[in-house]
Amino acid sequence: MKKILSLTLALGCVLSAGTLLAQAPTPVPPPPPPPAASVPIDGGLGLLAAAALGLGLKKASKKNNPESNSNEEETA
Repeated sequence: MKKILSLTLALGCVLSAGTLLAQAPTPVPPPPPPPAASVPIDGGLGLLAAAALGLGLKKASKKNNPESNSNEEETA
């Protein structure tokens, strides 16, 4: 009877220890990514800026060459 009792007690200890040790730790979720420091310029805004720069250069070149401006008006 003592053998059965000691065997049952030993088996209970082994099973409970195995159950406690076999549990996986709770996973920790990764931290959220930091907010973006700067927002990239949209392609449409870049195109708009390039068009404005081109128009400005065209007007500046017409102001510097008044005789070419009069020639364009006569042919049109």
